[in-house]
Amino acid sequence: MHPFLNRRSFLSNSASGLSSIALASMLQQQNLLADSAPIRPNIDPEHPFAPRKPHHEPAAKNILVIFCAGACSQVDTFDYKPELTKRHGQAMPGAENLVTFQGEQGMLTRSPWEFKPRGESGKMVSELVPQLGELADDMCFIHSLTGKTNTHGPGENFMSTGYTLDGFPSMGAWATWALGTENENLPAYVAISDPRGTPQSSVNNWGPGFLPAAFQGTEFNATKPLGNLDVPAGVSAKTDRATRSFLERLNRRHLERFEGDSELAARISSYQLAARMQLSVPEVTDLSSEPQSILKEYGADDSQNVLKAQFAKNCILARRLIEKGVRFVQLFNGAYQTGGEGVSNWDGHKQIVEQYSKHGPVLDQPCAALLRDMKRRGLLKNTLVVWMTEFGRMPTFQKGASGRDHNPDGFTAWVMGAGVKAPFTYGATDEFSYKAVEDVATVYDFHATILHLLGLNHERLTYYHNGFERRLTDVHGHLIKEVLA
Repeated sequence: MHPFLNRRSFLSNSASGLSSIALASMLQQQNLLADSAPIRPNIDPEHPFAPRKPHHEPAAKNILVIFCAGACSQVDTFDYKPELTKRHGQAMPGAENLVTFQGEQGMLTRSPWEFKPRGESGKMVSELVPQLGELADDMCFIHSLTGKTNTHGPGENFMSTGYTLDGFPSMGAWATWALGTENENLPAYVAISDPRGTPQSSVNNWGPGFLPAAFQGTEFNATKPLGNLDVPAGVSAKTDRATRSFLERLNRRHLERFEGDSELAARISSYQLAARMQLSVPEVTDLSSEPQSILKEYGADDSQNVLKAQFAKNCILARRLIEKGVRFVQLFNGAYQTGGEGVSNWDGHKQIVEQYSKHGPVLDQPCAALLRDMKRRGLLKNTLVVWMTEFGRMPTFQKGASGRDHNPDGFTAWVMGAGVKAPFTYGATDEFSYKAVEDVATVYDFHATILHLLGLNHERLTYYHNGFERRLTDVHGHLIKEVLA
């Protein structure tokens, strides 16, 4: 008889198994399983954005995310593959009849842009982004990211929230919920949308999900002022102040009658922040105080490329927000399709040379200037900069087209600034940049590492919702220790 079918063994194993479960439950209730106990911030509803202590000593106090919407091709920017050049025009071995997102694939196709060694490290970066390439010695590249979807909306959700579905908190919402902010006059979390509009997944990228609504990102950019800040015409400043004071007095009385009403306390706090923002936001968004040399360095004075000039102003705004102590800034390059596929973002399916030749200059000079400027001002000592996109693209051209299809099986992100090694390269895709094969990393790992650099333990930063202890990394994720300085 099999030992598990023996009555005596069955009863013995059942008893020990049930007692182990009971012991684990009691230890958990008494917080004796310290490594797994949730750590939730203690938030004062009247001061929801007050700075809070991290779980451990942080390397970075704030974060700037540069998100290239539309799936920017790693093959044509940062992931150099000499074998792809050698095999140009040949079928990809083992994938002769490969069908991906939009259909059947054609032949292996080298990048139309030459790759050149950059800096002292000799990192190979494409001529599509030459000025960013000059900063390669300051960057930590992760070439082995893998995603869960090859569709733009869910892909943006996954990179921003850790889930492909709608309704989950963004990375910035988690960070500001956990840490608050050190600037009480500006939002803790700002999303700077592209001059062409919002990304495909729109506000999901900076939404609060099931976290308190106060931790949603505030959207504005340099060419689209934040709405409803100005006092209405016909209302004097004195009357406006008196009205706000009277409203606050009424709210305070109401709060005294219903002590512990956290929603009312949060509402009072939001009104107070809005009043302070009437002064602080116009100041931080007014770029007229920037010297002409800065405008020129960023490309904000480029009259020949209006889109680049507008995006450059967004980059200056991002730097100013970081200077002011805003905890989390999300800067978008690319928007949802407004003029056809690949026109307003990096979704280069059909004519990648024509499309990327427009997108490259818009991204390159302004972002490179932003990074140089932040380094010059000492901001990178406390700021983590993250460059990412929702997934990668294929090393082949689509059959019958001159562009690349979606590819979540191996793509690139890079980080720089506080707490990361530079120059450094982690992981690798195969010889064609098709699949991650060395030190394969998931988006969960990427998020876990970002939270760690902010002083947060991704496994213990949880929010109880609908019967689940939810977290940014779901039930996955491991710290990428190799990239840490």
